[in-house]
Parts: sequence; C-alpha cells; structure tokens
Amino acid sequence: MGANHDHDPHTAAPAHGRALRLGIGGPVGSGKTALTAALCRTLRDEFDLAVVTNDIYTTEDADFLRRNAVLPDDRITAVRTGCCPHTAIRDDISANLDAVEALEERHPGLDLIIVESGGDNLTALFSQGLADRQIFVLDVAGGDDVPRKGGLGVAAADLLVINKTDLAPMVGSDLDMMARDSSRVRNGRPVAFTSLREQPGAPEVADWVRSVLHEARHDNSHTARNHDHAAAS
Repeated sequence: MGANHDHDPHTAAPAHGRALRLGIGGPVGSGKTALTAALCRTLRDEFDLAVVTNDIYTTEDADFLRRNAVLPDDRITAVRTGCCPHTAIRDDISANLDAVEALEERHPGLDLIIVESGGDNLTALFSQGLADRQIFVLDVAGGDDVPRKGGLGVAAADLLVINKTDLAPMVGSDLDMMARDSSRVRNGRPVAFTSLREQPGAPEVADWVRSVLHEARHDNSHTARNHDHAAAS
C-alpha cells in the first residue's frame, strides 16, 4: 500500500484467504458514497462485494446504498463511530474490523469489502490493519488549490480521485492545475478525474480497482503455492 504508516498503531493483517479491503476516504461532500455506489454497480457482476459505511451518529450512507439497491441489504453494514471519523479508521479500528469480519463470516468467498469513511480532513488515512488499499476523494468545488495543500490523504493514498469535474466551469476550478499539483504532491501515484453525472459507472476508478483485485488474486495464489510447497517439504 502506498500510504505512509509511520504513526500507524496497527500492523497489516495477513492478506491470504480473505477479501481485499479497500478504504474510501475524503472530506464531507466529496462524493465518497456516490463513488462507492458506482463501484458496486459496475463491479458486482464480476466480483463478490460487500460494504461497510461509517457515520458519526446515523446510518445515512448505508441507507442510501440500500435504497439504491447497489447490493443486497445484508451485504451493507453501517458503523456508527460516535467520534471523529479519523479515529475509527486509524486509531481504534475495532468497530470497523468487527463489521468486516462479520461480513466475511456471513458471505464466505468475498473478493472485496469497501470501507467508506465518514467525512474527514486532508490528513485522514486508513490504518494498514483495516485497509489494504485506499482511495482518497476530493471534489473540484472544494477549490483547485486543495491538491497543492497536500496532506497524507491526498499525498499518500493509493489512488486520488478528483470528483465532480463537470462542476469545474461553474466554480472556476482549473483542472489542468489540479492535475499538475496532484502529480507533484503524489510523486507519480495515480490520479483519476471523474464526473459521476457524466460517467455514472466511474470506469477509470473501476478499472483501477479491477487491477488491484487481479494483483491480489495473483499474490494470494503465489502465497498458497509457496505454502503448499513448504508443507510438502
């Protein structure tokens, strides 16, 4: 994972034999839930999926996903954090881990569990103990200077998504400048520009998720072969 884990209190969970865990974070209103819904619709016929949402006091994000029938209801779990969203995805991840493990127990063979964070600031990163990969979502209405400001979420997430590009002319955001600043801050890590209004399936982000899942399957297969070979020896 590309994220910086210097201050992460948790170690990475062994990846073999379980679903890949994808964290989706970003500020309030950036489009995290809409992106989660788009990925579920696009990928649900190819992969076995489930979702954990995080809200401080409500279950609104999970309710939105259920109302829109992006997955069967029992594949969507809501965590009410009762605290700063950053705490629940980084410091005390127990409630999210419980939700993830309950989904895996209820649906053996899951390929991917998306963990959507509550809205947080530019420094929010998922713990490696909770997420194997992270997407960080910004929207152009937040200001075209936001990528330049950096922050761990912007700089170190495995994929940065700059969302709502259709609004750029209306809010005066310079997408070329955002692309240049993102490239500089992220040291070559990928950036995707999206408009879910114009492309509801988020194809570029979905393709990135596919590549991550295929990579994970290859790694798991390689690990299993090594384990079998060691056992035979």
